[in-house]
Amino acid sequence: MGSVRVAIIGVGNCASSLVQGIQFYKHAREDAFIPGLMHPRVGGYHVGDIEFSAAFDIDARKVGKDLGEAIFEAPNNTVKFADVPNLGVTVQRGMTHDGLGTYLAQMIQKAPGSTADIANILRDTGTQVVVNFLPVGSEMATKWYVEQVLEAGCAFVNCIPVFIAREAYWRRRFEERGLPIVGDDVKSQVGATIIHRILTHLFMDRGVRLEHTSQLNFGGNTDFYNMLERDRLQSKKISKTDSVRSQLAHELPADDVHIGPSDYVPWLKDRKWAHIRLEGKGFGEQPINVELKLEVWDSPNSAGVVIDAIRCCKLALDRGLKGGLFAPSAYLMKSPPEQWPDDVARHRLERFIAGEE
Repeated sequence: MGSVRVAIIGVGNCASSLVQGIQFYKHAREDAFIPGLMHPRVGGYHVGDIEFSAAFDIDARKVGKDLGEAIFEAPNNTVKFADVPNLGVTVQRGMTHDGLGTYLAQMIQKAPGSTADIANILRDTGTQVVVNFLPVGSEMATKWYVEQVLEAGCAFVNCIPVFIAREAYWRRRFEERGLPIVGDDVKSQVGATIIHRILTHLFMDRGVRLEHTSQLNFGGNTDFYNMLERDRLQSKKISKTDSVRSQLAHELPADDVHIGPSDYVPWLKDRKWAHIRLEGKGFGEQPINVELKLEVWDSPNSAGVVIDAIRCCKLALDRGLKGGLFAPSAYLMKSPPEQWPDDVARHRLERFIAGEE
């Protein structure tokens, strides 16, 4: 069915894992089980059909370099699991706005020169889908880029907790342009949020009243360093908290739920530790408590999900679908336009892929 032309905003760890993943699985067998992907081929598009058309960043160490080289530049520190050749895609100077917070400004030197003509680059390179990997809290920068995406006529995958796909205003803007969008805030393959959601849903299904719950996360990548600036965390906390609370049939007071990033531990690099606790009451008002620790490499944990989101966007473009894609967003994202139970979301996404929904 041809290729899927993809541009990346933000060449950090997540972009590195995405690019490596395409390289790693580009020759995967049609009948292979690929961890982290729904299928090797989604609606006719194989993993290897994804090709990169453009990339944007502001870091002087990355701008001007080939994407295949830039993904391994500091401060990126995720695991290397694939050799990536030069891709023939030069990282262009992006827009800063609020994308560079107080802490990241101590780590990143901005590349000289003015912002590239983003919309024209997207058009000239034949980009079909744009993926947003900007740092958490990049509210103004994300909305600025969305305007460029709309002008260029591309689909959009919003992997960060700036609310675009879940907002009626932005969905309408994409509908008016005849373009699809998947978002917001990518839900990792087996991450803290999906585990927390499933445990919360399990409590509900088994008749346990959840009374208190918490999720504390630690990591050593630039995402966690950026989130030391607590003012940038508001949308992230809303995204993660709402995703878990959506699984409950009863209200859980704000003081009884604490979900959000906790601290930056440099030696963890791109590894993430998540500590989750649920406290509830079962039959006879007796306590039922669950506590666990999850350890993952943070960026590879979400890369496969993004590959599925990209292919869903391309399917939507092929089929003339526009606006928010509810089934892909509900299964692949933390803050979709509508929150559905994960089993329902997966079933409806499979129907979407098959062209039945």
